[in-house]
Amino acid sequence: MRRDHRPYRIMRLFHHLEHWYTEHFLRPQFDKLGIHPKFMKPWYIRIFGENIILGNQVHIVATSDRNVRLSVWTLGEQAGNIEIGNYCLICPGVRIDSADSIKIGANSMIASGAYLTDADWHDIYDRTRPIGNTGKIHLSENVWVGDQATICKGVSIGKNSIIGAGAVVTKDVPANVVVAGNPAHVVKQLDPDITVRVREQLLAEHEKLDADLRELSRALLARNTVFGWLRSIIKPRNSD
Repeated sequence: MRRDHRPYRIMRLFHHLEHWYTEHFLRPQFDKLGIHPKFMKPWYIRIFGENIILGNQVHIVATSDRNVRLSVWTLGEQAGNIEIGNYCLICPGVRIDSADSIKIGANSMIASGAYLTDADWHDIYDRTRPIGNTGKIHLSENVWVGDQATICKGVSIGKNSIIGAGAVVTKDVPANVVVAGNPAHVVKQLDPDITVRVREQLLAEHEKLDADLRELSRALLARNTVFGWLRSIIKPRNSD
């Protein structure tokens, strides 16, 4: 569709449904979920295992064809954990698998299809042995992981750094750089003297932001009708 055909009230009902599903079905699955989470299509978010902590105002976007998966594995004395800081953004198709420890700093953004894993998941020589070697992953504040990038075990990424689309990160990344490639290497230095605007600044006044977005949606959807919305689903036109 070229635009949203839903009437404003239908859109608001859908948002209330997302909020209800998040609080009723997903919140109990986390060890901790902070205030004001915003999960879009939360029924496509999959949570496996214990020791998963999300901070305040974390945004997760999932779709029917690109589920978001947060998985913690426990085997004997081996137990993983996932900790996602305040104001982070997780996009469709992201997978985070932990058998040791994965920590994502505040304001970080993980783009579609990215994969973070702190384990090999099988021993190199004994393929029947689960988990294999592990190594903690730590993303500092305001890290941006690009589309389809992979962050491997034992990696630390410095503050404000950017991981290019499709990069495979096998070694530590310093602060304020852009890395790309397989294996990833530094392709650009960022200026540490330039102030970086982060998601916290956008979301700090979340009530005002929500109110502004509601008014914008009300204006954009004002002419939509239930009949037109249903018609666009059943018999779409080129103009839809």
